[in-house]
Amino acid sequence: MKIALIGATGYVGTPLLDEALNRGHQVSALVRHPHKLAAHSQLTPVQADVHDSATLREQLKGHDVVISAFNPGWGVADIREQFIAGSRSIIAASKQAGIKRLLVVGGAGSLYVAPGVQLIDTPDFPAEYKEGAEGARQVLNILRDEQALEWTFVSPAALLVPGPRTGKFRLGRDELLSNGDEPGSISVADLAVAMLDETEQPQHIRQRFTLAY
Repeated sequence: MKIALIGATGYVGTPLLDEALNRGHQVSALVRHPHKLAAHSQLTPVQADVHDSATLREQLKGHDVVISAFNPGWGVADIREQFIAGSRSIIAASKQAGIKRLLVVGGAGSLYVAPGVQLIDTPDFPAEYKEGAEGARQVLNILRDEQALEWTFVSPAALLVPGPRTGKFRLGRDELLSNGDEPGSISVADLAVAMLDETEQPQHIRQRFTLAY
């Protein structure tokens, strides 16, 4: 497949890129700093700004699928606004480029821990992640109103950690996955496995799913 991967040098994007290349896909890596990417015969580095929707539209044309690992950066003061604005731009550019399939990496904050209660709204949710998590929750709500795209929103487990690629994990839908009384975890390498599985064999069209060990 021809995959446009947005945010390919980030914490989530780097293993996504490795997984896609290892599976033999042709990848255009849309990043702010292409020089960070190692050369690869199946890789085309592209300098991109997600907030420039018109240019992004041209960069996305000709691809089979867009995978967005876009994150403005946890240290950005207006991360919620930037996450929403950048995601809106990616959604618009994908549609204008004639691409039907869009996969988006979100967060665990919008997963339900009880009927009507999302993780982000619980008292112990870390304050330093709240603005970014709120942005991701709003992006999920935007996608749920989106009818033109065959979108999928992926919420990793509450603990997204470095670790090996095992290929073994549980899938869920809108409820937080736990291990007994402890929050569930998933490695970024296995998050990449799940996303490329979904890219190759879609099971969650216009749905959100989650995963954990």
